[in-house]
Amino acid sequence: MAVSANRLEILQIADAVAREKSIDRSIVIASMEDALQKAARSRYGQETEVRAEINPRTGEVRFSRLMLVVDQVENDATQISLEDARKRNPAAQSGDWISETLPPFDFGRIAAQSAKQIIVQKVREAERDRQYEEFKDRIGEIVNGVVKRVEYGNVIVDLGRGEGVIRRDEMIPRETFRPGDRVRAYVYDVRREQRGPQIFLSRTHPQFMAKLFKQEVPEIYDGVIEVKSVARDPGSRAKIAVVSRDSSIDPVGACVGMRGSRVQAVVGELQGERIDIIPWSADAATFIVNALQPAEVVKVVLDEDSNRIEVVVPDDQLSLAIGRRGQNVRLASQLTGWDIDILTEAEESERRQREFEERTRAFMNSIDVDEVVGRLLASEGFRSVEDLAFVDLSELASIEGFDEDTAGEIQNRAKTYLERREAENESRRKELGVSDELREIEGMTSEMLVKLGENDVRTVEDFAGCVPDDLVGWSEKREAETIKNDGFFTGLDLSREEAEAMIMAARVRVGWIENPVVQSPEGGDATEEAK
Repeated sequence: MAVSANRLEILQIADAVAREKSIDRSIVIASMEDALQKAARSRYGQETEVRAEINPRTGEVRFSRLMLVVDQVENDATQISLEDARKRNPAAQSGDWISETLPPFDFGRIAAQSAKQIIVQKVREAERDRQYEEFKDRIGEIVNGVVKRVEYGNVIVDLGRGEGVIRRDEMIPRETFRPGDRVRAYVYDVRREQRGPQIFLSRTHPQFMAKLFKQEVPEIYDGVIEVKSVARDPGSRAKIAVVSRDSSIDPVGACVGMRGSRVQAVVGELQGERIDIIPWSADAATFIVNALQPAEVVKVVLDEDSNRIEVVVPDDQLSLAIGRRGQNVRLASQLTGWDIDILTEAEESERRQREFEERTRAFMNSIDVDEVVGRLLASEGFRSVEDLAFVDLSELASIEGFDEDTAGEIQNRAKTYLERREAENESRRKELGVSDELREIEGMTSEMLVKLGENDVRTVEDFAGCVPDDLVGWSEKREAETIKNDGFFTGLDLSREEAEAMIMAARVRVGWIENPVVQSPEGGDATEEAK
């Protein structure tokens, strides 16, 4: 009866641990087998290959020793000769394993303690694996939990089948929790670490707000309304862009709800965070104007190459557009993905006047005309000497006060100036040691060649090693400020796509890559020749 009770006790312990830790019963039994094996080795010798098996139905424990069948025995503890093996199993072959049943034995105190540690460790590892597998697929979800404790400002949350942590920087400012408080948070990362799976929660993540709206607005849950982007200044203000797939449903009205009930539920969860609900638009200019609400916008100018937009607002709307400490424009920039420059109408007018004066002086200096003619050319929309040199003569002659002779003289002076500048650039190129072969790349000008030489790019191979950022510059964000870094060709009216095409042509020329294949109009393949 004692043996039966022990057997029953083993199975009851396995069942209880499996239920408590929410792991599979077979894992608990396997950990017990490992522990018994280690204890048996301490009795029969560490070099002995001992196996312990627990019958999952009866709880019976069976010990056996495995011995390798060999032609010549070198270790009696782990090997058996082929002759002796065939006495036990006539079909035994060299390389097989022979199992020998071992008698049961009493555990000593040290062996029992060691076995207990192994079981605890294996069960803990299984529990950690189960937690990781369960929560790694829940990244991007909102979970509910109870605050277990607060450590150094970090909140440990009991999620039922695991523990999550809300770090201090992932909590809404001025928000406090005490043990026992219920809390909702967003699972943004789950990592497998030595101390167990770490479930990282956040209440400041932009997607936390998006998921809250999904819970409160049935149209978002059903997919009729889509949340396009979210920008948050946690605890203070947020913007969310929404669009409806059904033209009969107003996305903003659906998110606000009757008397603001839906949005107020989200605001309450976010500790009073003000939320602007913005209608999304495929047109970047329209979307940015919407994102800057409640400020009014007079004009926008897009620069798609640098992903910047210039927004002009009335003088009395400037502070509203920028917001307190730049909050409104910063959130609008995060929401749209564009860098936004805000100018008042007065500032834009002043800048236009300054550019007009600069063009006027440039015409006066380059083609030797008086101020009246320079202003006249600038006011007609001519931006550079190249415009004057290559415009149709009749267009110049049509300017009020000009005749064909005057237009012809201005155009001749413009061409003479360009020829002189070309000669100066050519002389400077040779002085810098820039190779003639670089000139053969399509789109390359003498002014570009001089800029390359001044930046130690002298051969086609040097140029092939460049990247578009080297040529046209790049932008980087440092905190709330965007820093613009100049490239070799900054100010030469070259787009990023054109810069990339020139670099690719250079790489083809030096043999780094193969000539790109383009589709011919007839449908066949045509190899594009490198210029």
